[in-house]
Amino acid sequence: MIFDTTAMLDDAGGAARAAAYTRPMSRPGDLMRVWRGAGLSAVIQDMITIRMDFNSFADFWTPMEGREGPIAEYVSSLAATARARLREAVMLAYLDGEDDGPRSYASTAWVVKGKVP
Repeated sequence: MIFDTTAMLDDAGGAARAAAYTRPMSRPGDLMRVWRGAGLSAVIQDMITIRMDFNSFADFWTPMEGREGPIAEYVSSLAATARARLREAVMLAYLDGEDDGPRSYASTAWVVKGKVP
């Protein structure tokens, strides 16, 4: 939601979104190729989806003002006015016309396993 929102606000946000979604190990087969290249056998790649639960918008937004991950890195690079503009736009998406409160979002990640020969 955050990278999609920032991509709509300015070109730098669009570039940050593109970089985050095309970084190494983010495409189908990337992890599997690396594990096979490291000599593992019977390599299987799959996806897992978990729920990310938030008590409020503040609970959702607070990690974005940290330093971990590509979204937080991008948010911390913004000037105060741009950061506030992004926060307000993301809050509108989070609230989606409802009162602030709990929300749950799905998050999907690649997983891989293999056997050491």
